[in-house]
Amino acid sequence: MSSKNLRALSYRKGMDDNLFSNISKLALEEASEDEFKKVASDYHLGESVLLGTSSFYDFLRPENVKKKVHVCTGTACMTAGTQEGLRDNLKDHFGDDEVGHAACLGHCHTNSAFMYNDKTYSVSDVEELSDVVNSKSTKENKYSTGSNTIPILSESIREITAFYSLLKNWVDDKERIIKNLKASNLRGRGGAGFPFFFKLDSASKVDQEQKYIVCNADEGDPGAYSDMYLMEQQAHKVLFGMMAAGLVIGADTGVLYIRGEYPNSIRKIEEAINELSVRNLVGENILGIEGFNFNFKITRGQGAYVCGEETALLNSIEGLRPEVRVRPPYPTVEGLYGKPTVLSNVETFANIHWILENGGDAYAKLGTEKSKGTKLVSLDGFFNNPGVFEIEMGTPLKTIFEEFGKGFKTEIKALQIGGPLGGIVPIDKINDLTLDFESLGENGFLLGHASFVSIPVDFPMIKFIDHLMKFTADESCGKCYPCRIGSKRGHELLVKAQKEDFKIDRKLFDDLLETLEIGSLCALGGGIPLPLNNAMEYFEDELKQYFN
Repeated sequence: MSSKNLRALSYRKGMDDNLFSNISKLALEEASEDEFKKVASDYHLGESVLLGTSSFYDFLRPENVKKKVHVCTGTACMTAGTQEGLRDNLKDHFGDDEVGHAACLGHCHTNSAFMYNDKTYSVSDVEELSDVVNSKSTKENKYSTGSNTIPILSESIREITAFYSLLKNWVDDKERIIKNLKASNLRGRGGAGFPFFFKLDSASKVDQEQKYIVCNADEGDPGAYSDMYLMEQQAHKVLFGMMAAGLVIGADTGVLYIRGEYPNSIRKIEEAINELSVRNLVGENILGIEGFNFNFKITRGQGAYVCGEETALLNSIEGLRPEVRVRPPYPTVEGLYGKPTVLSNVETFANIHWILENGGDAYAKLGTEKSKGTKLVSLDGFFNNPGVFEIEMGTPLKTIFEEFGKGFKTEIKALQIGGPLGGIVPIDKINDLTLDFESLGENGFLLGHASFVSIPVDFPMIKFIDHLMKFTADESCGKCYPCRIGSKRGHELLVKAQKEDFKIDRKLFDDLLETLEIGSLCALGGGIPLPLNNAMEYFEDELKQYFN
């Protein structure tokens, strides 16, 4: 059966009786085969569709369902060297088969991170760990915040109803919203930097009754926790942005796809939606605007990095296997359930209120010629003052590290920017770079989520690139051969070079990276060559013993 047919069958019940949520519930409850068959029958789908979905996700696989605690395996925790000891200490409280893993828990500022009882923690010693396990208490996730410019994203909201009432000023001229967003040159904050207004303009021109707004809150880049900050401390800025986008294109439903590794973010967004409900700011005829209807739905991810790719995310919401779609058609024409959909990330939506309140031209005055506004920056636990900071685009990286990060706790040889696909920057190049798409791109790096993971001088670079290649192999959706097979073979070569009397043929390895870059359907396989090439260029002396 074609994807379009499967999508149409899933759409019959839509978000009110969401297929993916039903599959997740059955898998987590270890439901019987008959119960799975009943859901398949209710949706007129083959049982293989449900099996293909449930077997894909880390948290839903049968071998993982019984895990009681999940240890973070994110890059920041890895370079900090905290997780092996944490795992050993957890085994004093849990059996080996009860300890699983999670790709990143957003505790990159403190490390020693794990998820237990649907909460996330960082602990400093065995006594604190024992207290958490025995009491199952909530532990506040603390980190520094601040800004070097107009606080667009980080300023607190005084009164919720007044905050949303701004929409009344725009209801009679929706085209003016698009014009202001175009003037602002707001670019997507998920990494690609695509002009946001274009998505609204495109979807608004498609003549269909049902349309969707989707917020990609599957922030899976290890080292990044800025989306977590927004959802937990600035939730209404995110929800307002989605609602404004819905007003423009005529969508009545906003879906937030939030990664399961952020359970507190899910709770905070639920609380914010409830606050809107008691104020009659969701539902029908919102703010007394005739015909302006909008509701929010939350979809909880179940552990899959590839769902950060927009089309895989749409497939996931639909209950299908989260594989990357071939484009065109683009989501603004055929998105969720095949309907016009505007999909962007948390931080992008969070900018919209300020732009509508102050005007697109005011936003465009901040930043550089091509990279406007501000950007949230995540600094990891190797900084003396780790946290999330709102920084004006164009600010020198050295300024960010010194004035906000307060320098490093130990000697650092490189930083990875923007997650596993963002690039490895040697420390001596930091003086040459500024916080914007162009400066990093022109120097062979990528801004991404603007997360900074430190690589200390004593951490082997071969181990770091081994980790990146394994991450890609583990998280590949498997749809395209270059990513599925290439990342696996690359990881095998790196492991063999470390464990055996074996050197990797450098030309063969370069060919492999080129195949990944050119042949992969999405940025997971296509992007991983960037940091590996950075490592090969800037740390050749350290790595040459493994290559010939």
